[in-house]
Amino acid sequence: MTSSAATSDATVTGTSSSDATLPPNAAGTLDPGHPLLDGRTADSPLITAYRGGRPSRRPVWFMRQAGRSLPEYLKVREGVAMLDSCLRPELASEITLQPVRRHDVDAAIFFSDIVIPLKLAGVGVDIVPGIGPVLEKPIRTAADVAALPQLTWEALEPIREAVRLTVAQLGTTPLIGFAGAPFTLAAYMVEGKPSRDHLGPRTMMHADPETWTALANWAADASGMFLRAQLEAGASAAQLFDSWAGSLGLADYQRFVAPASARALDHVRHLGAPLIHFGTGTSELLVAMRDVGVDVVGVDYRLPLDEANRRLGGSVPLQGNIDPALLSAPWDVLEAHVRDVVRAGSAAPGHVLNLGHGVPPETDPAVLTRLVELIHSIAPE
Repeated sequence: MTSSAATSDATVTGTSSSDATLPPNAAGTLDPGHPLLDGRTADSPLITAYRGGRPSRRPVWFMRQAGRSLPEYLKVREGVAMLDSCLRPELASEITLQPVRRHDVDAAIFFSDIVIPLKLAGVGVDIVPGIGPVLEKPIRTAADVAALPQLTWEALEPIREAVRLTVAQLGTTPLIGFAGAPFTLAAYMVEGKPSRDHLGPRTMMHADPETWTALANWAADASGMFLRAQLEAGASAAQLFDSWAGSLGLADYQRFVAPASARALDHVRHLGAPLIHFGTGTSELLVAMRDVGVDVVGVDYRLPLDEANRRLGGSVPLQGNIDPALLSAPWDVLEAHVRDVVRAGSAAPGHVLNLGHGVPPETDPAVLTRLVELIHSIAPE
């Protein structure tokens, strides 16, 4: 990794520690029965590629593979609100497993939502169909930040239970945990809902930097605890997902965002599981995103992987970056594109195939299955 391994076990306010917020093994080691340590996933194609080795086959998984494009997902979600489905361990586990069964992907991605840590902390938030995350009360002042409730370790038990149930059925297939990066989480909290330009958080950074820092630290610790719960319960890797970082210039990212992202990862980097950092519209931020201290950098569909590798100096494995728009193109067009991605990714120290964003809801699941078969048929180099 490229940054220090300082560990943060503070509460989500970032000001103190309390037994309520610390996991039982506060020293920060994985249980000997963890899949990374007991022989189940350490040599899997995914983990091998994440660690820069030569996998037995080209690994592939898809962001948002667990969900809206699958008829079996729509069936089990009938009548269940989004956040409720994330907090019912048996249901969350079943949804996580569905694409592994159907597509033979090389990893499961934990089914949840980036605002779940807010919900578990007691922040009023819901997913409104057609809109996205909506907060009961946006966070815009120092007093608002000071009044935020603390996320406790006990509150994360539904997450740990869902991970345990999932890992018990995955066998040698790794589970990837994930969390929203602090900027994306804080952006939702300031705006109170999705935004096109994220003017609110970008203004707060400069107009009230102390309040911004306090909010970003709260979000960092909430996301960090969320990641730690997943990893210690059995996830073999974790991805920090910064959906909205592309709205920032490099200087603002480095000054106002990178420290919080590093703080989130401080909760888990010492556990030894591969850590991935992904954002959309972040071609100009890749080096800064790597430098918060991760093992793998995800690249969206806007930048060829060989150019991403050049910008990163060949320093880390890459993940990506099939254009989701081509999933509905004629097969010969999609196949040619995927082979181009494979060729470009071969320049990096390691490469995991993925989309350059999530699976669109209208995607034909059969196309994803065929895509996995194609990728697995291309011999690793």
